[in-house]
Amino acid sequence: MPRRAGTHVRGTLAALALAGGLIAAGCTGDSGALLTGAAVQPADTTAGIEGTPDKPGFNPFSDRSETDTPAREVLLNPSREEVLKPGPLPEYSLGRAEAPVVLVKYMSLTCQFCRRFQAEVFPVLKREYIDTGKVRLIIREFPIGKTSGNATIALRCAPMERYLSLYEKFLQQQSAWVAQEVRPDVIFKVAAQVGLTREQYDACLKDQKLIDGLKQVKDRGRTLGIIGTPNFFIDGKLVKKVIGVPELRQLLDAALAGRG
Repeated sequence: MPRRAGTHVRGTLAALALAGGLIAAGCTGDSGALLTGAAVQPADTTAGIEGTPDKPGFNPFSDRSETDTPAREVLLNPSREEVLKPGPLPEYSLGRAEAPVVLVKYMSLTCQFCRRFQAEVFPVLKREYIDTGKVRLIIREFPIGKTSGNATIALRCAPMERYLSLYEKFLQQQSAWVAQEVRPDVIFKVAAQVGLTREQYDACLKDQKLIDGLKQVKDRGRTLGIIGTPNFFIDGKLVKKVIGVPELRQLLDAALAGRG
């Protein structure tokens, strides 16, 4: 009996450890040490969405690294202009184009901390800073893992005017679709809530131009120093941690004062 009990405990602990790893995987984009200066880091290699081990198709959303890949340079203290340089895909933004301060948020749809930020902090950000014309928000995709990658394709497949609505639905309904294995049918059920059809969704999953564009967005984020989600740039200053309402106000008020 004691032996069976011990086996049960070990199995339970292993399951809990796996669950914890899955949760962390949704928010962590690098397994290496935090970079504090000019440096290089391994580039991502990716297993294909429809590929084989010998000749993988291209999937920008796997974070599996290989030691024999070329290194990627990480910029030290990139300028505001460098951070805001447009990428290959149209960016979702909210707020006055001429707002004095720009907040860039890098997110992964499977990240629990991104969900918490959107639920608890975003309403304050919108009411006090965006709606008043002080801040413009830009959301950039940094999908971590294939499940997040599949959902990100669906997010980008929807019309831009439905981007924020679908973004929030994916975050709010994480418990319904996030899993270790990719579940396209369940992901589509979320996307369908904003009017995306199955035909559109399936076509986007095969749209190599879209997938390549999303890879470039993520690669550019890594070059700028993004290591996980949510990470932020506030007027070019990188914030590599979760921030609550008090810290958001402190950071934005300081940035606005610097612009005054």
